[in-house]
Amino acid sequence: MEVYYTFCFLAAVSVFLGFLNQYVLRAQTTIAITAGALALSLIVTGLGKLGVVELRTWADQLLPLLNLEDILLKGMLGFLLFAGSLHIDLLELRNQKLEIGLLAIVGTLISTFVVGALLYWFLTLINMPVAFVYCLLFGALISPTDPIAVLAIMKNLKAPEQVSIQVEGESLFNDGFGIVVFAVIYAVAFEGGQPTVPAVAELFALEAVGGILLGLIIGGLFHWLICCTDDHSLELLLTLVIPTAGFSLANLLGVSGALAMVVSGIIIGNFTRERGFSRVSQHELDNFWNITEDFLNGLLFLLVGLFLITIDLRPADYLLMVAGIVIVLLARVVAVGVPFLYLKRRRRYHPYTNRILIWGGLRGGLALALAMSIPSGKAFVQEQDLRYLWVVMTYGVVLFSIVVQGSTIAPLIRRSREFAEPESTSASDQRPTAK
Repeated sequence: MEVYYTFCFLAAVSVFLGFLNQYVLRAQTTIAITAGALALSLIVTGLGKLGVVELRTWADQLLPLLNLEDILLKGMLGFLLFAGSLHIDLLELRNQKLEIGLLAIVGTLISTFVVGALLYWFLTLINMPVAFVYCLLFGALISPTDPIAVLAIMKNLKAPEQVSIQVEGESLFNDGFGIVVFAVIYAVAFEGGQPTVPAVAELFALEAVGGILLGLIIGGLFHWLICCTDDHSLELLLTLVIPTAGFSLANLLGVSGALAMVVSGIIIGNFTRERGFSRVSQHELDNFWNITEDFLNGLLFLLVGLFLITIDLRPADYLLMVAGIVIVLLARVVAVGVPFLYLKRRRRYHPYTNRILIWGGLRGGLALALAMSIPSGKAFVQEQDLRYLWVVMTYGVVLFSIVVQGSTIAPLIRRSREFAEPESTSASDQRPTAK
């Protein structure tokens, strides 16, 4: 019960920080909550060192029990991805399928290897040599843009439609592929596995294809069930079953629950919304899932900020954090730039596309959860546990991504909207070739 009480109090803190943000910072809610939790972590740590209030022992005992890895990967992720995909326009998604596919698959692979190579070179340079496969493992966990962070930050910014669907679509679909890449490298690094083509193809089919097929089945089944009833409460309860029982079923079957939730959410949002819900029910559906999404986002980003309490940072760790941030940004530039060398030969794009995709490629709790899934005591770098090093670097990248990139992308998007308005009016007759 102590864990349950802690969970309840943390939820209350996240709501309070969101309320306070309306009158003080007036920033994007997830940024404000993360920054507030980070400040709280620093205060708790500082008071503990001064001997004023010793909360560190209490935090060290309870925060690991909450287990961010399990809470996110096996619980919150299903709700947040389903809620986010309800608002995805299927027609726009189809129009951008090539861009999203290249960014989610080719871009993730490019980023994984660029991050791995740069990290291997940097650690060798500072006399901390690490096996290349472990550097690739870090590249695999940090390369996929986090759909939770991206959807939370981009939700109300109203970026140009073409760019917005690329950012949101990439973040929703590269999750499944990124986890497959992480699983393959993880097997090579810690289980002695061999990355053969048949093994990779089997793992990809099980995770990605299996997740998509399960999402189609779940979405189709609940589309029929919702269309068969006129009870507004029952309609909402049926949607609630999808990210609970449906996501749990995906985990039990060993397929990508993330992709299953994205596909089923797109079905419910694009087909069931019009055919199974009245106008009143549509309003209730949006309100219910917006509230659920805001509540869980706030709690998740609070946990991300408070995670700092559990880390004993050394001076060298700050150098690793900065290096991780620079390496990930450089890899993002390459991962976005290379696919668009090909894509720009096929059609015209908004001039701010690359900049928004690069700076809007946020990392969040998902990367941190994957880093925490690395086993401790399996590999060491100068007597320092590899898991600790990768968690520290990931945490630095995540904090920078949410607080700095998330808070500075709004002016970039505002400038893009100002640029887009005259373009959209003067090129209205060229819509098939230019957005």
